[in-house]
Amino acid sequence: MTRPRSRSRATGPATRRAVRRAGLALGCLLLLAATACTGGGRDAPRPDGGKDRAADGPLVVASGLDVTGSGGVRRQLVEEWNRRHAGSRDKQAELVELPGDADQQRSQLLGALQSGSARYDVVNLDITWIPEFAEAGLVSPMPPAASEREADDDLDFMKRVHATTVWKGRSYARPFNTDVGLLYHRTDVLTGAGIPAGRQPSADWTWQDLYASVKTLGVSPRSTRDQAGWTTQLKEYEGLTVNVVEAFADVHVKLADADGRYKADPVSLKKGLDALLTRNRLGQVQPAALSSDETSSLADFAAGRAVFLRHWPYAYGALGGMLDPDRYGVNRLPGAAVLGGQNLAVTADSARAEDARALVRFLTSAESERCLLDAGFAATRDSTYRPGAKACWPRVAAALRPSPGATAREGAPKEQSEAARAAYRTTLHDALNAAEQRPRTPYYGAFTHVLQSRVHALLSDETPDTAQAAAELDSALKDAFAGR
Repeated sequence: MTRPRSRSRATGPATRRAVRRAGLALGCLLLLAATACTGGGRDAPRPDGGKDRAADGPLVVASGLDVTGSGGVRRQLVEEWNRRHAGSRDKQAELVELPGDADQQRSQLLGALQSGSARYDVVNLDITWIPEFAEAGLVSPMPPAASEREADDDLDFMKRVHATTVWKGRSYARPFNTDVGLLYHRTDVLTGAGIPAGRQPSADWTWQDLYASVKTLGVSPRSTRDQAGWTTQLKEYEGLTVNVVEAFADVHVKLADADGRYKADPVSLKKGLDALLTRNRLGQVQPAALSSDETSSLADFAAGRAVFLRHWPYAYGALGGMLDPDRYGVNRLPGAAVLGGQNLAVTADSARAEDARALVRFLTSAESERCLLDAGFAATRDSTYRPGAKACWPRVAAALRPSPGATAREGAPKEQSEAARAAYRTTLHDALNAAEQRPRTPYYGAFTHVLQSRVHALLSDETPDTAQAAAELDSALKDAFAGR
């Protein structure tokens, strides 16, 4: 999809929006605890936020937890914005972090925006939520670029990444940080097994190459203590959906078209499910993968319980604090890799939309994107990965820099060389430019729930029947994509 240079504003009828608000707010009260709708905990949104306070206080940015830590890069960027607007009290901003996993955060944001129980000016949305929030009239379309310079700046975003902001021809957000599946490998284990560097993962590796290496290693895990060929995230949550979509894409199984209409059938679904099961069987997946998320799968890999790992870019920085650089490597995922990430959108009810859009532009600027990349996120701009890219804001860079003694302490892992980091950035950029999208639909929540529950049950079955599972999944997905 091409990116529109000019975007128009559109809002639904007020009465329709009022009905939607009331309906979803009631659903939130029935289905979730009160704190799940309005947030809870120290960093959660305040329940007295409503429209009476809409023009007072700071600009509020609602976001999920930052994987770079409590003093992470997102908070540092908001603080940099505040320093640059120190003389303007009405332009100060505040980052509110929502607790829970992605599904819980989505429920909190939907409940808060629909009911008006918390005042947000900017929301950091998972890329899969854009159609749902746009269709419900909860976020505003981005206005046309105000100048040629702004238009050129917009074109700096990677095309596949920017496409995640678009729904029905209009962009509703700006890309903040992106994500893509990568393959990590234990160089020390492969070398120790007699597999030379030339046979270890490279940009043109396939799953057959991985299977061949696993066969050479001779692993056959029966318990979580055994060494496995590979591990990933197969727990019943969004990580499982990502793994399924990647396996399906490898055998050209498409679940929906660009407008969110269901396109699969029992025959194609069986093909995709067979590919997923083959990947786990021939790859000798770690038994713990069925209950693993990002944290536990990374721990298994770092501990040597898996030789290969499918994970996100931030694992590269995390492994730097666990292993010496000669003990692991990273490359593109064999076959298809799914795009992830978050986009910043201005809420439809923000009383200071112009200031909120200026804040979004700052947080997604070339300098801010470099800060995100340096902190371990994947940046959304092409220019960030090129030689001569704009540097991170100096004070943010200083705040993110580890203390001098952190890497000097006895037993601490060595740092990756600049050459290794540059090679990693090239690998990451190439992977992002070839990444696949998950289905784009306003009913993504229903879709992913159906897929997770059905596929997890299949993976847990000792004698899986993929034909029957595909038929049942087909019926359930038809309903999910139709909003039934």
